[in-house]
Amino acid sequence: MTGRPHRVIVVGAGLAGLVAATELACAGTDVLVLEARDRVGGRVHGIPVAPRVCADAGAAYLGVRHTELLALLAAHGLGTAPTEMAGDSVFTVTDRRMVRASRVPPLRAVALGELFDRLEDLVEEVCAEAPWHGRDAQRMDRTTVAQWACEQLTHPDAHTFFPLFLGEMMAADPAAISVLHMAFYLRSGGGIRYLNAFEGGAQQWRVDGGAQRLCESLAAPLADRLRLRHPVRAVHQGPDGVAVHCDSPHGPVRHRADAVVMAVPPLLAQAVDYRPALAAPRATAVTGRGCAVKVHLIYPAPLWREHGLSGWSVSARGPLLSTVDDSPADGSVGVLTGFVTGAEATTFSALSPDRQRAEVIDQVRRTFPQLPPPRDCLVTDWVAAEYSRGCYAALFGPGDWLRLGPTLRAPHGRVHWAGTETSPQFFGLMEGAIRSGRRVADELLDRTSRAAPEFAPAATGIGSGVTS
Repeated sequence: MTGRPHRVIVVGAGLAGLVAATELACAGTDVLVLEARDRVGGRVHGIPVAPRVCADAGAAYLGVRHTELLALLAAHGLGTAPTEMAGDSVFTVTDRRMVRASRVPPLRAVALGELFDRLEDLVEEVCAEAPWHGRDAQRMDRTTVAQWACEQLTHPDAHTFFPLFLGEMMAADPAAISVLHMAFYLRSGGGIRYLNAFEGGAQQWRVDGGAQRLCESLAAPLADRLRLRHPVRAVHQGPDGVAVHCDSPHGPVRHRADAVVMAVPPLLAQAVDYRPALAAPRATAVTGRGCAVKVHLIYPAPLWREHGLSGWSVSARGPLLSTVDDSPADGSVGVLTGFVTGAEATTFSALSPDRQRAEVIDQVRRTFPQLPPPRDCLVTDWVAAEYSRGCYAALFGPGDWLRLGPTLRAPHGRVHWAGTETSPQFFGLMEGAIRSGRRVADELLDRTSRAAPEFAPAATGIGSGVTS
């Protein structure tokens, strides 16, 4: 396809799709957005926890390096709220509960130092713009993180902490992802220290009122161009355009356009019927779902603060591997957010809702014995989410980067790709989704002034670090 398209269909109304649709519409393109869910936002999802208070059941946190997200919030009149971390932390990573005035777990410093030294070495090796071009990329891509940990980590405390760290950072099971994917993810997000930090890091703020507000604000001008409950089943191209076949509340529907933007996770994109067929897959048999379940425990107020606690906890036993205080800035309600990640999330997802809540409340009772029972326990299961297939992002298994990486952004005729998994900067984060939406809009509008090098072939084996 040459020249600017007159009509574009955007599949997926998450951040990437909404940003792409907005940019295209502002440039005069006739845009139609098709979304499978009954809401916008995708892996951004707000759930009501009290009158006029929503919690982030999906993507939530941002930091100063997330410049595109911060600019978009400002443009839509939205602000940020600091992630509250004042007070002591609770740890159950050994055989007893411990309270410390630090986020550092009560494990051997030499073991944690060994772990992070090994991780930093890996991060330095990977090429952020084209991970498959690194000097040791083939070996790193065929090795699972679990295999690497067995070979490289010598202290039991490092083995205890590592899956907790990986779950927090990537919602990943070490046995399911490649070393190359882990190293790339950590580098893409700004490095281990930035990703892992609250103050001055990637978890410094939340969107005031919830990230869903941004998605709803982006969607408002597109209201007459947006179709909810329209899951796309097929994309068929011809010499005169492309036909998108989808379901609707009233039966099957076909829409025609000059081009299509697929702004959905790789596993969902792979399930669509393309004609002509894809020359390269979007996902393989070892591409995994981000293993995350988010739990919100609701209290009349942030009661843990009265006991000198921050709400931050880390547990090696689960189901909640960590908790954090996500209460609104005015303290009108207490919101303790728990994360079930990695292999624990897969096990937890298979439980009945009653069993899930019972296990969570029992753990919280042991972790925070000073607190009364929560007045509500809300579970958002991303492992089982039909139109996400995991969260925070897709997990690339052994061999995936070498097979999928070179074509993640390459158009398939009239089909173009967006989504956080197509961004080499801040892969898996809201910032990555926004950058991908803008990149694909520039691609379709043939604009190059703002386009940054993303997943471009590398001339050397080592890429530069991501700093903004």
